[in-house]
Amino acid sequence: MNASQDSTSVAGSASGSTSGSVTAGAAARGPLAPAAPVPPLAPLPRPARDDFDAALSRGAYMPLTQFGVIDVAGDDAATFLHSQLTNDTQHLDAASARLAGYCTAKGRLLASFLTWRDGDIIRLLVAQDVQAAVQKRLSMFVLRAKAKLADASGTLAAVGFAGDVRDALSTVFDALPDGVHVKVDGPHGSLIRVPDAAGRLRYLWVGPKADVEARLPALDAKLTRATAAVWDWLDIRAGEPRITQRVVEQFVPQMVNYDVLGGVNFRKGCYPGQEIVARSQYRGTIKRRTALANVAGEPETVLPGTELFHADDAAQPCGMVVNAAAAPDGGVDMLVEMKLAALEAGTVRLGSADGPELTFLPLPYALPADA
Repeated sequence: MNASQDSTSVAGSASGSTSGSVTAGAAARGPLAPAAPVPPLAPLPRPARDDFDAALSRGAYMPLTQFGVIDVAGDDAATFLHSQLTNDTQHLDAASARLAGYCTAKGRLLASFLTWRDGDIIRLLVAQDVQAAVQKRLSMFVLRAKAKLADASGTLAAVGFAGDVRDALSTVFDALPDGVHVKVDGPHGSLIRVPDAAGRLRYLWVGPKADVEARLPALDAKLTRATAAVWDWLDIRAGEPRITQRVVEQFVPQMVNYDVLGGVNFRKGCYPGQEIVARSQYRGTIKRRTALANVAGEPETVLPGTELFHADDAAQPCGMVVNAAAAPDGGVDMLVEMKLAALEAGTVRLGSADGPELTFLPLPYALPADA
């Protein structure tokens, strides 16, 4: 294992950038860059208020074009991914889904996934703007393993559901998953229960694109079709980060609470960056975490990768925006990775020492007391 970065530097600044308020994307960063660089995803426009209301008080579905899908097939698919990702894929059963990360040798996240089995295939749901680069990089390490990676984004569709949606989903699936990250399969694809957000149930349906799209019109009688930006906001309110191109290689998994969310298995074997990730966990060097916040602004001005500044030390950044999405009551809700000391007291501002002030909100889960 190449562990060239010690635990002290892991606990230090997530950014490493001292100029500009937005960290450049990773399209040109070494082996992660695909042959034809994909630009970072453009911010989604602010949803209509009715879209939020449908998810919060009635029921809504959202076609999710901000994701890509990688299928990994072959006799060694599970073993290969087990050696590459932060979570256990060898014991991933047919009724479960799991979060997982993909790190550099220095423990920095290149991608975050939701993983599950579909027959003999292991499926990886990933941010669309890093999908091609991550697939290319993973493919470099297949070597003699009997595993083949394929871009399934063109043949599959992903749809998110939030709110009072169980009756509508029962017209598509004979049974519904009853716990978070429980999965059921049916003739029209897989249905996964994902963490609740804003007190509302959420489900993810991934299936053959033509089949899914043919069945969506029938749901319109029961549910409101909402923009994908509502799903981004719900993910943020669930406290679940997503690694997109603007923040590639910025965070060790614990910095974005992946250990709390079950995205890291500390008992599994070696994977890229495993020494750094384990050292941070067991030597008490986790000095940064991800929090939930709101700030004045619009999605096009509050971007992932934007640095944060604390009033007590305005000369250097104290953190960075991980994800951002328009909030129903105004401004932008964000997941922000920060020094724990900066969260304890004082004012934190976006982009510069005199930028808009952040208002912090409670996460829907507890962080470790010894963090």
